[in-house]
Amino acid sequence: MARGRIPLSLKGRLAPPFSQQSPLAWSNPLLVRRATPSSTCLYPTSRLSAHARSYGTSREDEKNAANDARDATQSDAAADLATTTAQSDTKSQKAVLEEASGSSSTSSRSSSETKDWESDPNLKIESFKDLPHPNFGVNQHIPFDVDFKEVLRNIPWQFRAPIRYAFAYGSGVFPQSKRSGRVPTAEEIQAVHPKAPLAVQRAQDGTPKMIDFIFGVSHTQHWHSLNMKQHRDHYSGLATLGSGAVSYVQDKIGAGVYFNPYVVVNGILIKYGVVQLDTLERDLSQWDTLFLAGRLQKPVKILRDDPKIRLANQMNLLSALRTALLLLPPKFTEDELYATIAGISYLGDPRMSLPTENPSKVKNIVGNNMANFRRLYLPLIENLPNVEFNDPSTSAPDWIKGSAGLILAQDMDPVKRSNMVRRLPKAFRARLYFQYQKKFAIPQQEFDKMMAENRDEDAVSFKRREGGGFERRIATDSPEELHKNIREVIKQTISWPATMQAIKGPLTIGFFRTIRYIKDKVGKYRQGRAAEKSETTDSSTTTKAEEKKMGEEKK
Repeated sequence: MARGRIPLSLKGRLAPPFSQQSPLAWSNPLLVRRATPSSTCLYPTSRLSAHARSYGTSREDEKNAANDARDATQSDAAADLATTTAQSDTKSQKAVLEEASGSSSTSSRSSSETKDWESDPNLKIESFKDLPHPNFGVNQHIPFDVDFKEVLRNIPWQFRAPIRYAFAYGSGVFPQSKRSGRVPTAEEIQAVHPKAPLAVQRAQDGTPKMIDFIFGVSHTQHWHSLNMKQHRDHYSGLATLGSGAVSYVQDKIGAGVYFNPYVVVNGILIKYGVVQLDTLERDLSQWDTLFLAGRLQKPVKILRDDPKIRLANQMNLLSALRTALLLLPPKFTEDELYATIAGISYLGDPRMSLPTENPSKVKNIVGNNMANFRRLYLPLIENLPNVEFNDPSTSAPDWIKGSAGLILAQDMDPVKRSNMVRRLPKAFRARLYFQYQKKFAIPQQEFDKMMAENRDEDAVSFKRREGGGFERRIATDSPEELHKNIREVIKQTISWPATMQAIKGPLTIGFFRTIRYIKDKVGKYRQGRAAEKSETTDSSTTTKAEEKKMGEEKK
């Protein structure tokens, strides 16, 4: 079984790339202006100072606001640089070869130091220079239409409260259906976006949709206090009780996210969720709720970046890949892999059991975003020792642009699969262990001792965790039982926080917005059902026509 050839444009994403100028210089707003020509400056001084002036009234407020604005500018620049790297690494084959091989003389780190980044994931990093290598995690940054990206990036700048990390996601950003070329009427557009820029109209291809955002913040109560002063109309009646009540409902009920939907910013209808960075980092690295980790396992557009979140999300993507491999047979298609990953976060979501979500949601997400899933996961597939492409199509230099359906194969060796079990996220792994403790009838005292040993190993390292006898018993369980138990643990992880998140919806968004949200979701469900029936009818008609033609040819 020969390893498929991964395009060099993607192999360099996790191999240590070394360029003439460190990208870290670009992530500093004070260095951005020196590193780029004035005509292409990402964040002019006027923009930074304008936002800084708009934040506070007192001198102390203005000083804090200026610092917040600089931080936001730095985060924007880091996201921009990562996206630029993702776009430009296919332009020069020579440069890509140097990056992938680490042959640049400007290298300050050895290949072995950066390749094995899992061995010591420092989650207490403070800046992008602390990441394993300068281009670490750029696979998370999806290349995007420039005009649409600029429209999205301007949204967080309309909030005076400091936003440290931000991404846009969902069908309003990444289409989940084939382009129809339909041109909506002005009335149809204005019914959703009161004053939609042309970039939004083009990107949403005739079907205007609300655009979803997640904002990562440092302190939820402080953030809501500032935001309520500026945007009181974004909140429900809960805000009359003050920012303490709002932050309590956010942090203590559900998955730690507070949503404000049906908000118009810059003429665009948006929904934004607010999450504390510590909560987001914990979910990405440990999978305690999978509420936001699941969203980031699919293509999103990162608008503001944060080094801790970039590292935690790379761990999240790798964990999603390992979980999918445990759920898949020895040979499978690329479509099946990405569908399994995309479906993880929907397994326990109560909305999927109600007529409020498109039943073909996972299929639509993967089928219309194959190139983006490849950008996310191909570098990780290449760096795992137990999975590889096993398809002759990968011998073509430009196969990444080709069709889906490529075949992969994984090594079913019990030791390698037990290592995958041992390296699952901490909270998720604990639930899986408990599931198998019941199945194997392991005495509680023996089980507690084993868990204590695992905790000691966790404190030492991430990658050096090796599967032992218990993990091998799990990995060698019958495929049906293993799949059933993993799916059950996923449901346990997601079900309760997702249900509580839905229950607190009417409290946080208000009665009328809740009714509107449910109506929109039911509408999507009906559209999905109608599309399924149409596909079934078309397929049946085509089959009958082919059978008729074959019968005539036989005659």
